[in-house]
Amino acid sequence: MEQTIDPTLGPVLARTADERAVLDSFLDFHRAVLLRKLRGLSDADASRRLVPSATTLAGLVKHLTLVERNWFPTLLAPEPGDVYLTSDEDAVASFTVGEQDTVAGLIEAYEGACARSRAVAASLDLDHVVPHPQLGEVSVRWVLVHMIEETARHAGHADILRELTDGESGAV
Repeated sequence: MEQTIDPTLGPVLARTADERAVLDSFLDFHRAVLLRKLRGLSDADASRRLVPSATTLAGLVKHLTLVERNWFPTLLAPEPGDVYLTSDEDAVASFTVGEQDTVAGLIEAYEGACARSRAVAASLDLDHVVPHPQLGEVSVRWVLVHMIEETARHAGHADILRELTDGESGAV
């Protein structure tokens, strides 16, 4: 039986578009997948540890919110006082979910960070290069590809955690 691909998915719609549209559509697709894995869960379910590590659905979204802020506004369009986070402690803290962290609040923060990321990225050419504290220089193109990889990897983790939570599976 032949399966068809949903023609309304962003990456499918952008299959013959320019490079920017393709990169943006893949990143937005994976951002949306991540949020679909969190939506509909209670705060307790989203924060429940289901694997030996401290990784949770809520923690993944909290982490990617920080990652969005770190790579786009802080690195590509820094404002006075912005500090690019690079330490192992920062990474661990980005996954840590507190009692104040709710599903609704995490979704709102992530959507806001993604909106800001989109605006920053759209204001710069793909070839625009900025200094990076660990890598030397990076281009906007490289940041977008890196964020596609980072978000897709964590969306895959979220898919597994969601399936362990309530049996729901699938990318979309």
